[in-house]
Order: sequence, then structure tokens, then C-alpha cells
Amino acid sequence: MLALLFTVTIWAAFALSARALSSSTLLPADAALLRFGVPLVVLAPALWRRRRRLAAVRPGTAAKIICGAGVPFFLAAMYGGSLTSAAFVGAIVPGMVPLFVSALMVIGGKTVPRGTQAAGLLLIVAGVVALVWRHTAALDADVLLGTGTLLVASGLWALYTVGLREVDLDPVGSIGLLCLPSFTVIALLTLTGVLPTGLARAAGADIALFFVVQGLGVGLCAGLLYAFAIRRVGPERSSVVGSLSPVAVVLLAMPLLHESPTLSVVVGVPLITLGVALAHRRPRTKVSTDA
Repeated sequence: MLALLFTVTIWAAFALSARALSSSTLLPADAALLRFGVPLVVLAPALWRRRRRLAAVRPGTAAKIICGAGVPFFLAAMYGGSLTSAAFVGAIVPGMVPLFVSALMVIGGKTVPRGTQAAGLLLIVAGVVALVWRHTAALDADVLLGTGTLLVASGLWALYTVGLREVDLDPVGSIGLLCLPSFTVIALLTLTGVLPTGLARAAGADIALFFVVQGLGVGLCAGLLYAFAIRRVGPERSSVVGSLSPVAVVLLAMPLLHESPTLSVVVGVPLITLGVALAHRRPRTKVSTDA
């Protein structure tokens, strides 16, 4: 649980950086290079010792992790954040994860959510609807597109959450499994010109900020802590971090990004927070009194 609390703080910083990227001198590909490259450099010796275990991971499980938190997720989150706000990123991406995780569990033949869990999932949906309602009525195409992209990012992260539960790797190995192919893909996309890069001309302050937040924070620290938590408490309970992350993002965005919470944010974020909390509330087990 302590690892999850630290993860909340780092994820809040991720949401803020997703919004701040649009006003920085870095491009999405540059942030991705830092996000996936820094952990590889720091953990290179440890990853080399785990090379056989990494090669033995089943392709299906590896695909869940690589797609779920790799280049597709990162670009979706960054693009969605550029079209919306930090509050949207912080609320939708982690907040919707429990709903997607539950859907994956049901598809996999697990228990269907009932009682307070089902009510919590409905509150999450209601919170997201509250966030985007006024933009839907006003036909704000950018916000609606950004919201849809963030929902895609959330679904991908749920895939990553389930994949971490299935993989037989320690947290360091899980980071290597994610970052090595992701860095390779983003490097090839930039070298071939498919994705533009401005890293050579970017301001030093922007590089330093994303190096710390994305590379060391999200890429290294959050990766280790979240993978550790997944293995100890499972994907469903680990997703409860989403109940705290939206609130932290909204509170931090006010002084750091000068974002004033709108009425839709004031209504939607608490609904998502309460929904996530209820979705992970375990029903009490009745104690038998029979002799």
C-alpha cells in the first residue's frame, strides 16, 4: 500500500507533464525517448543478468505489457492531454482503469462485479460523463477527441495491469520488458522521420523536467513500485490508486499549471474517486455460527 501511495504522487506528476508538454519545447517523441530510455540506462547491468528470463516471457503476456504501457499508451496519453486538461488526464486515465480491468476479468471468466463493486463502476462512468457533458453539448471537437484518446490510454493501461499479474518477473525485469522494445520502436520512428523530434533544440530546463518526471519518476520509480504492488496485492486492488490520483492532479494543477477547476471537474472527479473506492471494496465474509 505504501508503494501505491508513492505511485499516486508520481502519476499525478505524469498527468501534469502530459498537459505541460504542449507548452514546452519538447515533442511527444522526445518525452517518450526520455521515458523509456532513462530506465534502460540506469538498469542496464541488472537487465543483462535477467536476459534469459526476459526472453522466456510468453508473447501474449509480453504484448499486454508492451502495448499497455509502451508507445501506444504514452502517445495516446500525451495527445489526449494536449487537447484537454491535467484534470482530464488525472481523472480518466487512472480512474477508468478499474472498469476496464473488471471487463478484462469478466472476459477471462472471473467473477462478475456485484453489489458495491458494480455501483462503483457505474459511478465511474457517471463521473466521466459529468466531465465531458458540457463539451458534448457545445460540440467541442478537440476536448471530445482528447477524451476519447484518454479512454483508449486507460484501456491500454488496464491491459498492462493484467499483464503484470501474469508475468513471472520481478519489478526490474518488468521494467526491462516494457522499456526495451518501447525505446527501440520510438527510436526507429524518430530516426526514420515518422515522428518528428526537437530534442537537439529543446530548452535545457524542459529536458531536465521531463528527465526527472518521465525518466526517473514514471519510468523508473513508478514502474518499480507499481509492478511490486501488482505482484503483492493483485491488479484489482492496485487499481485503487486511481481513486486518489484524480484529486491529487486537480489540486496540483491549480498552482502549477494555473488551471481552475470547472463545475464539470468539481462534479466529475469526486464521482470517479468514490466510484473507484467502491469498486474495490471487498464484501465482508459472513462468519458461520453453526455448531
